[in-house]
Amino acid sequence: MRRVNAIVRHPVYRKCYSRLMELEKDRIYCRHQMDHLLDVARIAYILNMEQGLGIGKEVIYAAALLHDIGKSAQYEEKIPHEEAGEAIASGILGSLSGDLCFSDREKREILTAIRGHRRLREDPEPLEYLIYTSDKASRRCFACAAEEQCDWSTEKKNMEITI
Repeated sequence: MRRVNAIVRHPVYRKCYSRLMELEKDRIYCRHQMDHLLDVARIAYILNMEQGLGIGKEVIYAAALLHDIGKSAQYEEKIPHEEAGEAIASGILGSLSGDLCFSDREKREILTAIRGHRRLREDPEPLEYLIYTSDKASRRCFACAAEEQCDWSTEKKNMEITI
């Protein structure tokens, strides 16, 4: 997990993550912080193994830990966080060097997964599908104290344990 830890230690990641923590400190709804990011990663990895997709663990964890990195830009600049996140993640992934680098194919898959994690395309790539599905499954609407105040539609809320 050296490459994943390099992402989490990256100064741009730390800056974006810290800003997001600050912006969401009083949020009563779902937060987009480490508990959520790791839940998405773990669920995606389980689904990957169950479905025999063969996607590498570090690639799954990288995509999961980066998928909401653009959320502060959505709050502050009204840029959809999947678009901002793709750009931020591209810079982070592009700056890793030596044995911490992801291959061009891995970077493309990670960026596609970040871009597609909010709305599933008709023919998603395997990692894109995993991050989308895991992001939704990670939400615990069924146990949320703010569920009744949430403006998500009933269809969108995760009211059951699905994995």
